[in-house]
Amino acid sequence: MRAAHRVAGSVALVALGAMLLVTASHLSGRLRPLGAARPVNAEARQGRETTSPVARDVAHNSPTLVQNPRRPANLAVADRIDTPQYSCALHVSFDAGATWLPTTIPFPEGEEAPARCFAPDVAFGVDGTLYLSFVTLKGLGNSPNAGWVVSSTDGGRTLSRPTRVLGSLAFQVRLLADPSTPGRLYLSWLQADAVAIYAFAYTGNPAQVARSDDGGITWSAPVRVNDASRERVVAPSLATGREGELYALYLDLGNDKLDYHGAHGWRPGEPYPGAWSLVLARSMDLGATWVETVVDAAVVPTQRFLVFLPPSPSLAVDARRGRIYVGFHDGRLGDPDVWVWGSDDSGGSFGPPQRVNDTARGDGTSQYLPKLAVAPSGRLDVVYYDRRADPGDVMNEVSLQSSFDGGRGFTTRVRTSDRGFDSRIGFGSWRGMPDLGSRLGLLAGTERSVAVWTDTRGGTVQTNKQDLALATVAVSSPSRLRLPTWFAGFVLVAGGLLALAVAVLSGLRSEA
Repeated sequence: MRAAHRVAGSVALVALGAMLLVTASHLSGRLRPLGAARPVNAEARQGRETTSPVARDVAHNSPTLVQNPRRPANLAVADRIDTPQYSCALHVSFDAGATWLPTTIPFPEGEEAPARCFAPDVAFGVDGTLYLSFVTLKGLGNSPNAGWVVSSTDGGRTLSRPTRVLGSLAFQVRLLADPSTPGRLYLSWLQADAVAIYAFAYTGNPAQVARSDDGGITWSAPVRVNDASRERVVAPSLATGREGELYALYLDLGNDKLDYHGAHGWRPGEPYPGAWSLVLARSMDLGATWVETVVDAAVVPTQRFLVFLPPSPSLAVDARRGRIYVGFHDGRLGDPDVWVWGSDDSGGSFGPPQRVNDTARGDGTSQYLPKLAVAPSGRLDVVYYDRRADPGDVMNEVSLQSSFDGGRGFTTRVRTSDRGFDSRIGFGSWRGMPDLGSRLGLLAGTERSVAVWTDTRGGTVQTNKQDLALATVAVSSPSRLRLPTWFAGFVLVAGGLLALAVAVLSGLRSEA
């Protein structure tokens, strides 16, 4: 009888431990899509069957998604348009992304016709003012002629007259609003000296930053960010730290003449066989001086690209802890994977990269172009293009994963796109190098995250129509227990099995 009680008690311990282990598997936090993906741009649901050539052929990509800190339901998305002619767009929402309104971007007087606004970026100031930057184009080569900034005090419904802030050949312009100082803005860009056909003619084009303290009316003199020894840098972007420091992340192409100088003739083939570097620069004096840190000098290229429109690494800062995150993709394991690098010393050094996508290593499918965002709680979200469902590595999905432990581990991915879409549809498809854009959009909230991406379901290789799609994901945070649940479960299972073995042996002996 006593042995039977021991067996029963042991089984109970094993069951309790197993239950804790199962519970622990869910304590890393859970993600759950809230409904199907929704369109952002007005013509997104006009697909291949539409008779309007304008609606059919418009290609929206490279979205930036921002939220009004004064009115959280007020969102804005800016994106570039690659066809049928180069342009840009702004969409605003006042119901957290459920519905969207297009806003006409005023075109500056005196610029070359037809009106070509391009490469927009958007930011909300801490006081709720919306700012939008863009460049105007000129000539048959569509070179940047000038950079402009407009603003809005009504959430993006209307925009001010444009103010010229940059001269000619300013590429890859990005805009940042200081989250603690009203009216303080930063611009980063790549300042070219001369261009060839879809390529830079010379090396040494610097990444530059300028600052405005009056809402974009006047600007400081440009300051070079990258060291002059880095001759082929692209895609600079900005973020601020919790102590007011300013960060600039860029991609150093090293000796990659294939992409920087267009030696590939904008045709498909093997990527540059060397290595790129991710570099983070830090300024403690509002952008006047800069110190650089190499995040990773062994980034393995996975694609050829048009150097005017490069893939953008992503930068995010945890304002509570001061931790800095850098995200990008590379092929160090044989195919494109998404990686995140973290720094706990204000960008002074970075640990080894952590692989985000939970696919089998070397499975032959691509995961790429991550966008990072940090929630107020410190959770890190990563959204990216994902072809895991297609062994042929053509059809894209969009995946979101989160980390609750500072980027060391990530949740199982959730698919934010409700259906796959063709990665071969986009500007450059006729040459075999289609472009889905330079980035995705992402907002990380305490309980929800919102992602925006380029979706090609309404287009074909002939039309190259691209649209913007948006999805919201519910996030449940992990439980906070003093004793790690998985450890408690393991101890109970192990102890229960040992006690069970002892009870069985004792029973056998007593029967003998």
